[in-house]
Amino acid sequence: MNGRKSKYVIGLMSGTSADGVDASLVRIDSDFSFEEIYSTVYQYPLDFQRRIKSLFYENVSMKEICVMNFLVAEHFSSAVEQLLEEADLPPSDVDFIGSHGQTVYHYPTDDIEAGMPLKSTLQIGDISVIAKNTEIDTIGNFRTADIAVGGNGAPLVCFADEKIFGKDKVPRTIQNLGGIANVTVVSQKCETFAFDNGPANVLIDYFMNKYFNQPYDKDGKIAAMGNVRESVIDDLMKLAYFDLMPPKTTGRELFSYQFAEEIEQKYKLSKEDMIATMTAFTARSIADSYKKFVFPKTEIQEIVLGGGGAYNTTLKNMLKTEFGTEIAVKTHEDFGISNKFKEAIAFAMLAYAYYYDIANNVPSCTGASRKTLLGQYCKAL
Repeated sequence: MNGRKSKYVIGLMSGTSADGVDASLVRIDSDFSFEEIYSTVYQYPLDFQRRIKSLFYENVSMKEICVMNFLVAEHFSSAVEQLLEEADLPPSDVDFIGSHGQTVYHYPTDDIEAGMPLKSTLQIGDISVIAKNTEIDTIGNFRTADIAVGGNGAPLVCFADEKIFGKDKVPRTIQNLGGIANVTVVSQKCETFAFDNGPANVLIDYFMNKYFNQPYDKDGKIAAMGNVRESVIDDLMKLAYFDLMPPKTTGRELFSYQFAEEIEQKYKLSKEDMIATMTAFTARSIADSYKKFVFPKTEIQEIVLGGGGAYNTTLKNMLKTEFGTEIAVKTHEDFGISNKFKEAIAFAMLAYAYYYDIANNVPSCTGASRKTLLGQYCKAL
C-alpha cells in the first residue's frame, strides 16, 4: 500500500492525571491494523508527580518549566527503557517512538491580540532528549500543527478511533475516561466528530488524594459508599463550557485544583458524598453532552469506554443508568484493545502516519481548516 511497511512503534502517553507514562510497543501495518506486542506503566516517583502537578498552578517559574521540559523527557526515556527491559528487546527492534509529552497548558481560545491568534498549547518532554537517551528516532509535539491551521489541537485520538472502528457499520461513540472525558463519534450517518465532554477523573482523583491519600477511587468503591447530591450537580452543570458547540476542548485550565477547592468550600460535603457526587457529575456531564451534540446528528447503539475510568464500576453503572438499556455500554477490552493503553497506541498510530506523510488530524474533530501532518521528527543519531 503505497510502499508502506509494518513498523514497530512505541507509543508514550502521560495524561492529566500526571501519575506516570503509559508505554506500548505496537506493530502497525499498512492499513493501520495493529498488534499490541507489550505494554507497561512507568510510575513517576511521588515527589515528581507533585512537581509536575505544581506546573498546573499559574504561579510557576519559567526556570521550573524549562527544567521540567528536560526532566519529563528523562522519565519518558526511562519508560522506554523499562518497556524494553521487561519485553527483553533491544532498541534496534523498534523503528521509532511516538510521544505525546506532558501537557502543562492548553489554551484553545479564539482570542486575537494585535491581529494574531492566541490559541496555543504546551506539551513538555523534549523529543531530542528521548531520542538521544533511547537511541530510537522519536516523533512528538503533535498538537501544535493542528493549532497552526486553526484547530484546537485536540482531540487527536479520533484519528485512531476512526481507523479502528470506522470500518464497522455500528453507530458508536468511543468515550475516553482519562483525567478529562472526550468522545469520538463514529457513524455511517455523519462525519466523524469529537470533543471534550468535561471532567472524567480529574476531580475525583483530586478529592481521593486529599481525603483518602489514594491516587484514584479503585473500582469506584468510595463513590458507592456516598450519597449523590443532585443539587450540587445541577449547579455545576450551569458551567458555560457545557453549552459550547463542538469542536471544543478543555483541561486542567478549567477543571483545575482551584475549581475543586471552590467546590469544596461552597458545598461542604462529607468525604464519601464528595466522591459520589463528583463521579455522578462526570456521568451527568457526559450524558448531557450526548443529548445536546451527539443524538441530534446520529443514533448510537454502543458506547465504548476507555481510559482509567473504564475500570470504575460505579461510574460505569452511573453511565448505564444515564443512557438506559437501548445503548450498550462496553469497554475497549470487548474489542481486544487495552482500556489502559488505548491512548498510547493512538500516539503510536499518529507517529506511523507522520512517518509515511499521511495527514493525521481529523478537522471535523479539532476544528482545523484542513487536514495536515501532525508531529516533529528527531533522529537518534
